[in-house]
Amino acid sequence: MIKYFTGSYIVTIVGLILAYLWGEHVHSGTGLTCVFIAFVLSILEVSLSFDNAVVNAARLEKMSPKWQHRFLTWGIIIAVFGMRFLFPILVVSIFANVGLVEVANMALTNADKYAHYLHISHPPIITFGGTFLMMLFFSYFINTKKDVHWLKFIEKKMSHFGDFKGIQIVLTLLALYLMQNFVPDDIRTEVIIAGIWGVIIYLLIDGFTHMLETRSEKAVCSTQTSGLGLKSSCFAGFLYLELIDASFSLDGVLGAFALSKDILIITIGLSIGAMFVRSLTIMLVEKKTLNQYIYLEQGAHWAIGALSAIMLYSAIHEVPEVITGLLGLGFIVAAFISSLIHNKNQSKL
Repeated sequence: MIKYFTGSYIVTIVGLILAYLWGEHVHSGTGLTCVFIAFVLSILEVSLSFDNAVVNAARLEKMSPKWQHRFLTWGIIIAVFGMRFLFPILVVSIFANVGLVEVANMALTNADKYAHYLHISHPPIITFGGTFLMMLFFSYFINTKKDVHWLKFIEKKMSHFGDFKGIQIVLTLLALYLMQNFVPDDIRTEVIIAGIWGVIIYLLIDGFTHMLETRSEKAVCSTQTSGLGLKSSCFAGFLYLELIDASFSLDGVLGAFALSKDILIITIGLSIGAMFVRSLTIMLVEKKTLNQYIYLEQGAHWAIGALSAIMLYSAIHEVPEVITGLLGLGFIVAAFISSLIHNKNQSKL
């Protein structure tokens, strides 16, 4: 455990020290309060992203050790500065139609105003993430090649629709259509456009990843091109994981403003959580946990499906983050227990 989480412990210590110093800098005497908030946010991030770790592990198993290491090093830099700091500023700039520099300055100097714009932008932002993750959920289960089923009475039937080309898109757009009927008229257009873009971005990334993986497989027989093909495939997988991480981070970033309006404290807290999630991912890969507990991946994708539905619903009514976290964790725990039962039954044969 120490081997896998040493980096996370270091990041935690450094992060909490920075939170204390920043709190004292902004307002003397608030350092310990900022430390506490950052610590709570890190726990929130881990609870919301445990299913993300399982999904990441399934993808990382197909990547080389070098790219697995890059996911933990380069990837955490992108996750910290890109997804937890720059990304919220960018989406507020896009959906609130405010200049990027102005939003960045607002986030650092006028937290209340930034939180106000973020609240206004919440429905389209969360809809984008919801449709993206819903596409991921349907694409995983609606697949004729999938032969391991956890909730067999549902998953077997879903897999049979894998020959229906584009059914994932149809189902996701139907969910978006139903949801937008309950959205206020003044933001309905933005919500619909954001939801469609969630589908488009997923298809572009998934298609790009598939193209590079196909080229990599064709290049295996060629000693001159196989290295390039494998590198391209690993890079595509790395990009795919980063975008999934971005979608998972949306609800965490938005929910974090219920505890603090200071974007730096939010970034520190969520980044500590993100580091633990990535350390957990590497541990799952190296210990071959998904091979030992065969239903964990299925449970994680059911958690993703539940999260995507909650995200779409939260564009209409606010949903407490504790419900989202407990629901996702519930699927993971249930899948883990089912895996233990399966392994016990197999050992008796």
